[in-house]
Amino acid sequence: MEAILEYQPWLLGEDKSPVNIVDGRKQGKGLVALLPAVEDREQAISLVGQQIFVGRDQLPATAEDEYYWSDLEGLDVHTTKGEVLGRVEKLMETGANDVLVIRGQRQHLVPFVQGQYVIRVDLDAGLIEVDWDPEF
Repeated sequence: MEAILEYQPWLLGEDKSPVNIVDGRKQGKGLVALLPAVEDREQAISLVGQQIFVGRDQLPATAEDEYYWSDLEGLDVHTTKGEVLGRVEKLMETGANDVLVIRGQRQHLVPFVQGQYVIRVDLDAGLIEVDWDPEF
């Protein structure tokens, strides 16, 4: 989590306002950061819970068979038998493994375990092939 402290600038909130952090550290289950122009407690409190974004060009390249969640979101998902499950709406972190949240005629939760459930990811084709029972 604290790796985000290394990226500059942060893009904060829905409007993704660029901010260069002055200093920061992990504290408990979160982060504490010193931001320019935040001079009092009320200003700081107004930023609690804001989403932090960084530019894609700041991130390291992925290795083969590694993906950023943002690369997987929106991809179509079908089974090894060609049955369409839907589209990746988002991913969830569960501790054991990440889970694809697939929205189609119904919602499917498929563990992102490559070789077992996730057979193939084809970013160019916008497709993920899974070994999954559509009724599950």
